[in-house]
Amino acid sequence: MRLMAVLLLATAALPASAETLPNASPGDATTRSFTGSDLFQLSIAADPQISPDGRAIVYVRRSADIMTDRMQSSLWLIDVASGRQTPFAASGSSPRWSPDGTRIAYVAADGANPQLFVRWVGNGAATRVTTLPDDPNALAWSPDGRRLAYIATVAGEPTTLGKSPAKPEGAKWAEPLEVIDRITYRADGGGYIKPGHDHVFVVSADGGGARQLTFGKFDDNGPLSWSPDGRTILFSAIRSPDAERQVMNSEVIAVDTASGELRTLTSRDGPDNAPIFSHDGSRIAWLGFDDHRRSYENTQLYVGDRLAGAPRSITGTLDRAIEDAVWAADDKTIYVSYDDHGHRKIARVALDGRLSPIADNIAGGGIDRPYTGGDFSVSRGGLVAFTGGEANAPADVWVWSGGKARRLTNLNANLLEAKAMAPVRKIAVTAPDGRAIDAWIATPPGLQAGQRAPLILEIHGGPNSAYGPSFSSDVQLYAAAGYAVLWTNPRGSTSYGAEFANLIDKNYPSQDYDDLMASVDAAIAAGTADPDNLFVTGGSGGGVLTAWIVGKTDRFKVAATQKPVINWTSEALTMDATLFTSRYWFSKLPWEDPMAYWKRSPLSLVGNVKTPTLVVVGAEDYRTPVSESEQYYAALQIQGVPTALVKVPGASHGGLAGRPSQSAAKASAIVAWFDRYRNKASAAKGK
Repeated sequence: MRLMAVLLLATAALPASAETLPNASPGDATTRSFTGSDLFQLSIAADPQISPDGRAIVYVRRSADIMTDRMQSSLWLIDVASGRQTPFAASGSSPRWSPDGTRIAYVAADGANPQLFVRWVGNGAATRVTTLPDDPNALAWSPDGRRLAYIATVAGEPTTLGKSPAKPEGAKWAEPLEVIDRITYRADGGGYIKPGHDHVFVVSADGGGARQLTFGKFDDNGPLSWSPDGRTILFSAIRSPDAERQVMNSEVIAVDTASGELRTLTSRDGPDNAPIFSHDGSRIAWLGFDDHRRSYENTQLYVGDRLAGAPRSITGTLDRAIEDAVWAADDKTIYVSYDDHGHRKIARVALDGRLSPIADNIAGGGIDRPYTGGDFSVSRGGLVAFTGGEANAPADVWVWSGGKARRLTNLNANLLEAKAMAPVRKIAVTAPDGRAIDAWIATPPGLQAGQRAPLILEIHGGPNSAYGPSFSSDVQLYAAAGYAVLWTNPRGSTSYGAEFANLIDKNYPSQDYDDLMASVDAAIAAGTADPDNLFVTGGSGGGVLTAWIVGKTDRFKVAATQKPVINWTSEALTMDATLFTSRYWFSKLPWEDPMAYWKRSPLSLVGNVKTPTLVVVGAEDYRTPVSESEQYYAALQIQGVPTALVKVPGASHGGLAGRPSQSAAKASAIVAWFDRYRNKASAAKGK
């Protein structure tokens, strides 16, 4: 369960990087460094969709446009046998093969709004099949290839109260009143929610008028799955009378494609979603869990009959959360992905629960920080296309066949082979209570054996999420500036089972602090970290822990808390998912037990803080709202603690690093703040 500038090079940053180039001059070291400008040169592969016959893969290539300062998506085709790539569409996302493999449906901009297109693979001809006021999503082909289902927003009428006077013709009056009466009235990344709801539509694959299948004041969710006979589409939604007051209690619902009749197939307290028909239509698989109002539950894979009857979990013994599931062509096994010890894996699961691992280097989803992630798809013959990666490059397209994985793209080789990238290794950490904690450390390029480096502890958000040995532009930028970077999965992290994740249930922050301190101690004991040059940063849940840490200890010279929660009461009442915090992270409501919220709020410790602390937040953050960061900045100023507030214009919580220039500038600001207090005389001292 989950809720998420050019860098100045320090004098000690690359003690030996010039040696990596033959006949290098002093200036070559700078060109070898990874810089903020390089963010505009990176590309990342996403959503690889393998053709039904397994001969080709279409994938999304996301690259930065330096003129618009935004990530742009294009579609590329790969011939699986040769690895040869060809451009397919200059812009687009969500590509999906037709059942016969002759066409690809995708979403692309056309004028003011994205629309649904179909392109013929053989001749490259394309047609637009929708005219929508909003972005279509959750594309799904009918089994006969004649229709496409998708989800789109149906606009509604705004709520009004009273009536304003009649406006004279030509007069320039103020905007009309906004009346808000929804419980969830804004969303991070989307802003204030416009009147309307998301519903299921069907349109001919050749174009023409679309037909709306679902209605009402509910939001219907994908992915969508057609029955083999094309008569039914599965989706998930919360459609109870008190739907707005439900947080995660979605159900699997079937809609008749002819009549629009709805049938709810599940009924438990907890989410049931992502339903998929087996190829013969006799079974349904879906994801879900029983909601015990804990901060974390493992999402399990369930299988039932064609009406979801006699449901049973086939991954209950795995003790890991299932991310995605795809039926094998023989309907005897299901391909799944899940996180395990900071690595995303793909495996086949038999209907009796037997697990057969396939690949463990799945990666993708982002560039700035090393979160787990990645996508996959499966051909009729069992070839698996997936995004894979490693610590020194963003995700590429891979294919698995016959027990072996093969890399098909190397999108960033031309750039990164000329760069001195920070090496990454895993280090062993033991928490005070004896638990093993996974941690990884990146060191400045060229750091010599026996040298220590100033250390940045980088803490992940969530807190129920996981870091892994994946590429991170923030890590590389910090390392290029001369810092070792440590990231870890303290208790509360996912990918280690439900018990480990729930060690902080109703008790966050708590002993996760001890795990983080043990990780720092391990980096010092390993001879890598300079104990006199310790720094700490993190975003969201990592921002919470950063602010908690400086309220608990003075061992860090400087801190940078990014998009933190500072006061749990104010966060619970101002975040976008208003009902979430008090339901899953606390036992009572804020006014029922205010001290429980206060005791776990970093603001309660601000009187202890002496560490210079930078505060960073997106100006349009609705998950941990700007008011949280401003409270902390004000409190630090009142306390006389050196501080500064950095706002990223236009950025949401999830989009703090969404624009390349802002991602680079944010990292540069943090490094500049750290450099103010860094003891450079001892930055590269020996053991």
